[in-house]
Amino acid sequence: MKNIFFSILCLFAITSSVQSQNTVGLLSYNPFNSFDGYNLFYPHNQPNVYLIDNCGEIVHTWEGDEDIRPGNMAYLLEDGRLVVTSRPADFSSDGIWAGGGGANIMIKEWDNTINWEFTMNSDSLRLHHDIAPIVKDGKLTILAIAWEKKSLEDVIAVGRDTSVLESAEMWPDFIFEIDPETDEFIWEWHTWDHLIQDFDSTKPNFGVVADNPWRIDINYDFDGSGDPDWMHSNSIDYDRDRSQILISVPNFHEVWIIDHSTTTAEAASSIGGLGGRGGDLMYRWGNPAAYHSGTVDDQQLWYQHDAHFIDEHISPIDPQYKKIGVFNNRVGEDFSTVNIWNPGWDMYDWGYAFSGDTFGPADFDLTRKHPVDSTLMHSTGLSSLQYLPNTNLLVCVGRFGYAYEMTQDGDIVWEYKTPIIGGASVPQGTEPTINQNLTFRMDRYPVDYAGLEGQDLTQKGWLELEPDTTLCDAILPTSDLAIDYQIEISPNPADQMIAVKWNEAMYINIQIYDMMGRLQYEDYNVNGGMKYIDTALFINGTYNLLINGKDTGRFIINH
Repeated sequence: MKNIFFSILCLFAITSSVQSQNTVGLLSYNPFNSFDGYNLFYPHNQPNVYLIDNCGEIVHTWEGDEDIRPGNMAYLLEDGRLVVTSRPADFSSDGIWAGGGGANIMIKEWDNTINWEFTMNSDSLRLHHDIAPIVKDGKLTILAIAWEKKSLEDVIAVGRDTSVLESAEMWPDFIFEIDPETDEFIWEWHTWDHLIQDFDSTKPNFGVVADNPWRIDINYDFDGSGDPDWMHSNSIDYDRDRSQILISVPNFHEVWIIDHSTTTAEAASSIGGLGGRGGDLMYRWGNPAAYHSGTVDDQQLWYQHDAHFIDEHISPIDPQYKKIGVFNNRVGEDFSTVNIWNPGWDMYDWGYAFSGDTFGPADFDLTRKHPVDSTLMHSTGLSSLQYLPNTNLLVCVGRFGYAYEMTQDGDIVWEYKTPIIGGASVPQGTEPTINQNLTFRMDRYPVDYAGLEGQDLTQKGWLELEPDTTLCDAILPTSDLAIDYQIEISPNPADQMIAVKWNEAMYINIQIYDMMGRLQYEDYNVNGGMKYIDTALFINGTYNLLINGKDTGRFIINH
């Protein structure tokens, strides 16, 4: 298969052929179709948070102590501070441990100064996976997920069938909101307060979950393993407008929405809050079998990650606004998908779509695989999706540390692979394999994001060793000529042809030269705003595109 990578470049000096076989760091980039911004990521097995530009160069690093590891997320606030989670590198003596375990939350200034730190890591409580910073009227609070250990006696008291317990305990999740100014828990919600079961009729929570789908079946166990890490919630998000919390519960293959307008007392009950249900679930979706209202044939989510409301950096008039996005990890044996759906919010009833005996909708609004090779987007854990303001999708395939951006038409316009193995940077040319360069998520912040204003964002080198320093120089624009002509070349990557687009009001002359200055193609007095050019017989190399005798583009052909 032939891949044609291209970008607009104007009035450049002819140089040696651009490297296009990178294995780590920046792999490809189309700056005219990609969303301009800075990419925040926090690779596993090392302590630092990195901010890179779209050329793959580091513009800022928040360094961590060598004895910590991601716990697992970091968020850049609009005031330029970083809220970051971590855990000890050595967890061998910890009282609770499972994948995704955390321990600490820190707030760091841009200069890496720590101005607040909180720890929860004991024999009975432990932070894990994710947090959600909330800023209201300039005041910061933080929502966090934690395990709380329940004894065998606790488990029996709520009607759990102990014959399928792996050990004599369970670790259900609870959510708390902490005020960094006081370290006070200002709100809490506990899964344990909202259980139902039909196993032991002597218990007060005896009932049928199909008739009470807003409650949680203590005996639901998708694989029958009896793992004490019963839920393994791996993401949390907050809707400020509706005061609602969204969590991803992969062991249930569901996402849940909880009413945060409750008091802590109401959150422990089934009454109160704007939704009127207290802390019972307002919405659940992905696997109706979890509330006895479907079978595996009805399942939509498969150990999903990064469930979130689509509302960051985009306009309220965007058609995806307030929908839910996820990375759907285990859809197929060798591929994953990213998905978006509308949960059916009714602002008048202050509730979500519920039809018959299940929550809606019937299907996703959007499903995407990797557009070139579906197996390149396969990750049984970790991973993320971000819907960008230009409607592109930024995807992070966590187990391979591979991130890419694609358009709605399925064109890949940016690719990056985390260049870290075993916590250490590796040279260009290294080819990481599964789980060597784990990357929990990647998030892109717009260039005009408030938290970046006034900060030093100069390029400071690459994360990889022996970097390819030529790729981005060869594709970034150096004049306004291409903008004046409104020139685009697409798609990226392409196979048998490229399409040259320009201001349809103009007649143009097109010429293509190789890097030795030899003419490969020409066409004169072309109109209509678009021209398809067959590149099937072009050999590997870098080519210059001239419009009306002026250099306006460069593209690379790889067979």
